Amino acid sequence: MIKQAREHLVKKLIPFWKGLRDDVNGGYYGYMGSDLKVDPEAVKGCILNSRITWFFSSAATLLGDKSLLEEAAHAFAFMKDACLDREYGGMYWSVTCDGKPADTTKHTYNQAFTIYALAAYYEASRDPEALRMALDLYGIIETRCRDEGGYLEAYDRHFRPASNEKLSENGVMATRTMNTLLHVFEAYTELYRVSGLDQLKKNLCEILDLFAEKMYNPALRRQEVFFDHEYNSLIDLWSIGHDIETAWLIDWGLDVLGDEKMRAKLAPITRDLTDHVYKDAFDDRSLPMECEKGVMNEDRVWWIQAETVNGFINGYQRDPDRPEYLKAAAAQLDFIFQYCVDPREGSEWFEIVDRDGVPCDKPIVQPWKCPYHNGRMCMEIIRRGVDLP
Repeated sequence: MIKQAREHLVKKLIPFWKGLRDDVNGGYYGYMGSDLKVDPEAVKGCILNSRITWFFSSAATLLGDKSLLEEAAHAFAFMKDACLDREYGGMYWSVTCDGKPADTTKHTYNQAFTIYALAAYYEASRDPEALRMALDLYGIIETRCRDEGGYLEAYDRHFRPASNEKLSENGVMATRTMNTLLHVFEAYTELYRVSGLDQLKKNLCEILDLFAEKMYNPALRRQEVFFDHEYNSLIDLWSIGHDIETAWLIDWGLDVLGDEKMRAKLAPITRDLTDHVYKDAFDDRSLPMECEKGVMNEDRVWWIQAETVNGFINGYQRDPDRPEYLKAAAAQLDFIFQYCVDPREGSEWFEIVDRDGVPCDKPIVQPWKCPYHNGRMCMEIIRRGVDLP
């Protein structure tokens, strides 16, 4: 299905997101409803725009299409000119439609995603300003967004600690989250890959130790999700999509890092996470959202379906004696193209469908709904070169 993934990327995803470009105020429009109407007055999420920057940058590198690099440059300019707080440092949470600060929260998760985007843009463009900006944000995370125990979450504009409702869900308020740690790891891996900065190796190893010793629950064969300051889990929650995403992202990070001691420590965990998701959550064609206190949420969320394909392809490549993973990836991709992709002209993917594939009434574009997961799925299929049965 390499050909199918390339065609979907080139003919569906790329044209859709090019069409969201705002040539008047910069960046990309922040909202499209389920009726396919764009709201040009909607706030522009900085995470949304960083993910768009990453998408066009990575696609430009993969496909060699100069028009994609131009889109990436447009996105980068908006990140630099509107989303970056030049007075106090760091990235805002959101800006108005015309690029003025809206929500000035400084969240570690958001800083990390900008690093991820800037590293990809630097690889595509070789613009030294992008690398300098990424390294500045790395310095901010390391000096303002962590303590001796690891990474913290939310801050106000001046980097004073703030409430973490943005990355807390399910009725808890977390001081530390698996989700933020995962995306700091992802960002640092990408930055290390393009910069070779030696200090990042130390940071990556520290993060891997946290995954192995704090996030991973060997008795339940899953990661815990929300924590207090001392890493006590706050809720009985299996975030299934994050587990399959974590498995392949850590394996990718281990490849980039090249530390065999860390590989020996983490590879058994990534294999276990993949096996658990396959045996106890995958229903032979798609993956549910999460299981809280033993109750499964059967919604099929767009990003989880995409990361399931990546995770099972990775699981097969790491262990070719598990051909069932490749079969699962193929079945998941079939589900995506049959139910998750909106067939309407001028649309992209539905945000959520139910277990039977019936779409829910959700926006097509919003601050969290972006081309990062589904675009990356297509690119991973192409890069890995494993055709699905």
